[in-house]
Amino acid sequence: MHPVRTNVSISRRSARRSVRILGVAAASAALTLGVSASALACNIRDFSAEATCDGTNGVINVKDVDASGTSATITVFLENNGADANQVGTAQTVKGSREGTTVTFSENWKPNAEYRVRVKVDSGNIHIDKDITPNLTTPSTACKAEESTSPSPSESATPSPSESESTAPAESDSPAPSESESTAPAGTTDNAPSPAVGDSNLAETGANSNTGLIAGIAGALVVVGGGAVWFGMRRRGANSGS
Repeated sequence: MHPVRTNVSISRRSARRSVRILGVAAASAALTLGVSASALACNIRDFSAEATCDGTNGVINVKDVDASGTSATITVFLENNGADANQVGTAQTVKGSREGTTVTFSENWKPNAEYRVRVKVDSGNIHIDKDITPNLTTPSTACKAEESTSPSPSESATPSPSESESTAPAESDSPAPSESESTAPAGTTDNAPSPAVGDSNLAETGANSNTGLIAGIAGALVVVGGGAVWFGMRRRGANSGS
């Protein structure tokens, strides 16, 4: 046997095995680096668009989450029956980030309007010239207008009832004149005697005009009665003398 040859053969097999292992490891590393590079490379999936409101104004926001920070140019178009009606503002440049970078286009969009968002990238071996799909469709409700700050009719300068009462002149402390005082004749004095009820009735019926007649009749009856008594007494005396 030749122990030297045996040892040499074993050493060669071990070397070839080591080379194969190193080759596999290198290939795996290259593949891993390639995948990582592809994952970090800018692509159209890193971009998204949304229509929102900034107060009362409509805006279109385009967000880039490209972690490689590759510069991209964004252009927005209003669509009409599948064709570009007009461009919204001017094209803007954005550099993405892992957290996301947003560019804003001022656009007073109408409900259910359609916009096409174009992304262009030309950096090194990265070339993109595509639209964000699907096209952006705005919400069905437009941005609300701010409420008016002018006072409502109920808040006008017309004073409230409480204010009117507070500003009304105070009532006088002196008593109001009574009905009798207000209707009393101006020429009547407090010391003048009022006419008696009976007198007023007699005056109204005319009874005071018969007072003399009644007195005369009463006097005549007294005289007649006195004469009758005197005549009777005299006659009685004559009868007693005979």
